[in-house]
Amino acid sequence: MTTTEVQYIVNEKGEKVAIIIPIEEFEELLEDLHDIAVVAKRRDEPTVSFDELKKRLKSHGLI
Repeated sequence: MTTTEVQYIVNEKGEKVAIIIPIEEFEELLEDLHDIAVVAKRRDEPTVSFDELKKRLKSHGLI
């Protein structure tokens, strides 16, 4: 686990209202969010066994 430098922005009451994180971490979070959205969108699609997947990839010359 890596340690991230995090900065908080607070309002006049001292309540945290925003956060500053390194851009690299932000981009990783966006990528994770995109991956989760794709999984959610495709959750009702039929599944394919690993053996069937290998067979399809071989038939298309991909492996």
